[in-house]
Formats: sequence, C-alpha cells, structure tokens
Amino acid sequence: MSVHLPPLPPSTGDGYQPAGQSIAATIAEEHQELLSLARRLVEPGPDPAHGREILVAALSRHLAAEEQCLLPAIRQALADADQPVADVLAGDAALLMALRGLDDARLPMVADLLGAHVTAVDALVQRLCAAATEEELIRLGNRLEIAEEAAPTRPHPGIPHTPPWNRIVEPAVALVDKFRDAVTGRHTQLSEVAEPPQR
Repeated sequence: MSVHLPPLPPSTGDGYQPAGQSIAATIAEEHQELLSLARRLVEPGPDPAHGREILVAALSRHLAAEEQCLLPAIRQALADADQPVADVLAGDAALLMALRGLDDARLPMVADLLGAHVTAVDALVQRLCAAATEEELIRLGNRLEIAEEAAPTRPHPGIPHTPPWNRIVEPAVALVDKFRDAVTGRHTQLSEVAEPPQR
C-alpha cells in the first residue's frame, strides 16, 4: 500500500502505535448510531426530542468528513475504486438533498438512502482495511474526527464534495452553520438525543 499521509513523528521504539481509533471502527460506530436514530424517527410513536435536527446535523458532518478523509484514501489505496467512490458521492448528494427541510414524509426515504450509503461505504472500508496498515487506519481515524469537528452541520448539496475544493469550502460554510446553530440553540450532537416522555 500505502495511503499517502504526512510522515509519522519519530518512533520511540519498535511497536509504535499512534493513539486513537481506526477509521473503520469510527465509521462503523457512526453508521450504527445514525441508522438507529433514523429507524427510531421512522417508527410509529413519539419521536425522540430534537431527533430530526440532530439527524440532519450529524449526517451532514459525517458525509463531509468521509468525503474529506475516507474516500480520497480509498481512491488512493485501491486501484479500481474510482467508480464505487463516484457511486457513493452520487448517493451522498441525493441524501443531502433529501435532508434539506427534512419532514416526516421524507424520513423513510432518508432512512433508505442512509441504509444504501452504509452498505456501499462499509464494503469499501473492508477493502481499505485489507490494503492499509493498522497505523494508517488509526491516523485516518484521527483525521476523520478532526474533519467532523470542522464540517458543516447543515446539508449543502451544491458545494464541492471532492478534494481539494471541499477542504477549502466546507470549513468556511461550517462556520456559518455553527454560528446559526449557536444563535438558534439548535441541537447538533448525537449525544443530545433525548428519549420522549413516558405516557
């Protein structure tokens, strides 16, 4: 392999391992949390408080971070990944469009598009894991977390979704999103999903 990453800091000895979680573990956890929230919102019964706005924010951040870190690494590591990555990007664009002004009527479509996204990305992540070292996967995981912190919290299907332009435009758009979130008190973290009151 390898995935092109800046050089590692000097090793303190054999068996150096960067701190953090591999990108595969991070992606798997996020996919599970997003799918779980989407299913809860689609099922009949009381919705969790702030569930819809949190799904929009968390999914917007997740897709942006994958497009900045994961998909370029897959393209570089796997010789035949251009078409599968292009398919993921097309699915992401459809998902972002569906998230705009999300209402109850569109929730089942968003859940279906999210399921398709998870299936496609998980297959590519498995192939990346076979091609990359554990150290590279951890370093990519750290980059994914940083990219999510700087990612937009609202869907912006019209902005660039491939490097280098997404790495320039998305953080600027994210600043505006986060300012709007702070002013309106919008909930944006998966940890903020509250259970509906018991009746």
